[in-house]
Amino acid sequence: MSLFPVQSTSGELKRPQFGTRFLTDPRQVFQHNAWDNVEWTEEQEAAAKKKVQENSQPLPLEKQEDFDCRANAYWNDFYTIHENRFFKDRHWLFTEFPELAPQCRFNQGSYAAGGVAGTSCPHDLDQGRSPSSPVTGQHPAPVDGDFPGSNATYRILEVGCGVGNTVFPILKTNNDPGLIVYCCDFSSTAVELVKSNSDYDPGRCFAFVHDLSDEAAVYPVPDASLDVIVLIFVLSALHPDRMQASVCRLARLLKPGGVLLLRDYGRYDMAQLRFKKGRCLSDNFYVRGDGTRVYFFTQEELHGYFSEAGLEKVQNMVDRRLQVNRGKQLTMYRVWIQCKYRKPHTQPPECQD
Repeated sequence: MSLFPVQSTSGELKRPQFGTRFLTDPRQVFQHNAWDNVEWTEEQEAAAKKKVQENSQPLPLEKQEDFDCRANAYWNDFYTIHENRFFKDRHWLFTEFPELAPQCRFNQGSYAAGGVAGTSCPHDLDQGRSPSSPVTGQHPAPVDGDFPGSNATYRILEVGCGVGNTVFPILKTNNDPGLIVYCCDFSSTAVELVKSNSDYDPGRCFAFVHDLSDEAAVYPVPDASLDVIVLIFVLSALHPDRMQASVCRLARLLKPGGVLLLRDYGRYDMAQLRFKKGRCLSDNFYVRGDGTRVYFFTQEELHGYFSEAGLEKVQNMVDRRLQVNRGKQLTMYRVWIQCKYRKPHTQPPECQD
């Protein structure tokens, strides 16, 4: 499947959606770089389960606690080493999640087409900005009308923004003058890299340090103020015991009708099967060689988290993809989960802790 825009009969540039290239003849596997919706055989799934079980002996509790306590340092080290060279900008965003640019159409100047579409927001976010601590990055609890972007008409928050591979495509593609994109990360190093990027516009973007797993940490926006929350390969970095409370906290930030968008690792993804013995922390939760951690989800687990938070399912799908290295004649099976959950217009009961 091509990830570049294609010309429609109306002359509009459209991007093909994931799930449109199917491998019908195994002999053709190396004809393209990726195949969509690849069905696993029973033998393949059984082998994956066996592989996970073989490497499921958890590390001693004291080592697990050490990785938990030093999580911030490991992520700061990661971004110090890689800076903005590790991840690529996510050009598939607006095909899969049109909510990120609901008023925009792809055209010759769009970011997806390699251009720099987008205009600056006329209002200045410094007006009405709440002061933050230069040491902790924490913000006082906001009140209505007294928070960054309080005059904005469309508010997006990306949690776990890294160095901006989602944020900057949004800013370049969504030319809504009422847009504000909030973005936060556990790593202060990552947030500084976002702010130092030449595409960072403080008139349309507000970056801050935040620990998603810390229930006491205050967001710089009030509850029921966000139109969209984006979680792309970030919930999996949390300890499983803290996931539900974190999702509940995010759900409270959404306006009625607002949506939470997620893409993350699925059970038996290639990355999970590659872990060796001595890297498992608990069931389906692992530590990488650099000290960062990752969990591999099922659809049912994610549905449970979002439903418990009072959100309603719009989409919950498994994206099983076969990626191909044609040079080395290698095949790699990826499993990702993509979700959209909406906050109902009728206020649900408060999420239980």
